[in-house]
Amino acid sequence: MKNILIIIVAIVLVFAGLWSHQWYKGKTAPSVADTSVATIKEEVAYFAGGCFWCTESDYEKLEGVVEAISGYMGGTVENPSYNEVSSGTTGHREAVKVVYDPSQITYQQLAFELLRETDPTDEGGSFYDRGHQYTSAIYYKDEKEKQIAENVIAKVETAGVFDSPIVTAVEPVGTFWLAEKYHQDYYKKNSIQYKYYRNASGRDNFIELAWKGRKYKDFFNDNMNKKVNKWEDFVKPDDKTLRETLTPIQYEVTQKEGTERAFDNEYWDNHEEGIYVDIVSGEPLFSSTDKFDSGTGWPSFLKPLDYDFVTEHKDFKLIIPRTEIRSKYADSHLGHIILDGPVENDRIRYCMNSAALRFIPKENLEAEGLGEYLNLFE
Repeated sequence: MKNILIIIVAIVLVFAGLWSHQWYKGKTAPSVADTSVATIKEEVAYFAGGCFWCTESDYEKLEGVVEAISGYMGGTVENPSYNEVSSGTTGHREAVKVVYDPSQITYQQLAFELLRETDPTDEGGSFYDRGHQYTSAIYYKDEKEKQIAENVIAKVETAGVFDSPIVTAVEPVGTFWLAEKYHQDYYKKNSIQYKYYRNASGRDNFIELAWKGRKYKDFFNDNMNKKVNKWEDFVKPDDKTLRETLTPIQYEVTQKEGTERAFDNEYWDNHEEGIYVDIVSGEPLFSSTDKFDSGTGWPSFLKPLDYDFVTEHKDFKLIIPRTEIRSKYADSHLGHIILDGPVENDRIRYCMNSAALRFIPKENLEAEGLGEYLNLFE
């Protein structure tokens, strides 16, 4: 009976995610043209990858991307609303404006990422969403960007990643109309609904099957602007070494999925500025800028510092399903997502164990090789 109830709840949540995506079609507030400009050190690029909730989320997880903004591009109607664009009558696509630092990531990498996070062979839409408004496109500002986009498509197509030809459009940039406020950062503000929508759409399953873990570095032999990930080659110590180097509570929590005592741990009441890293590997996990007092006696955060360093796992140990959080490279048990957090954070609270973490004050970040995170405290 318990298993049947869990399955029923899962099915209801999946449909709730899909329904929430359709519900927004009733919103009719007009959008406005984007008139913002990037700073001297920043560049902008424009891409369409189907549902802009997903495309925005995918780009904002890339090192070197300052932000991704949801909007509409390519149509003929001025001030289009989401209701109009989603009906397929305006000629627009759901698109994102990507603001990025060219010293950290290249336009070529951004164009490649679009192909890697969509189904570029689908000329009728994108996964669950159908129609021209959900097809993929790379919008170029000049001939250089056009040539880069075409070269990336040719490279991926030659590599035989997909069984069908790539049909992603390469078109000149037009007016970028900002999407309504409730669409911006949807994956953060409504993360539960977003996750169920994304899972049900089949996007991630398709990506996993098509790409088989291959990334940019497997296709392009250039080191320019490559994200440096010092943890990719991390080798987890053997159990004997872990027992010798970790305290008993650190070992119990990280290796045996234990839980430390509330109000009797190192960081539950820490208010100093800095970041929290994995006690085993040093992977950057959480920032003091996202830490808040949950009143529970454990360090709690609104979100991870970098989603690339955490993994989620279903946990049924308490019968009621929970989401366990582990570090990616050390595979340390960190804690759980608990749905009793701030309303504005969609009730999400990352409840972590101090024993799984090591705190690095902001003044020590440079010395520890984590200077790229200093901008969090400016």
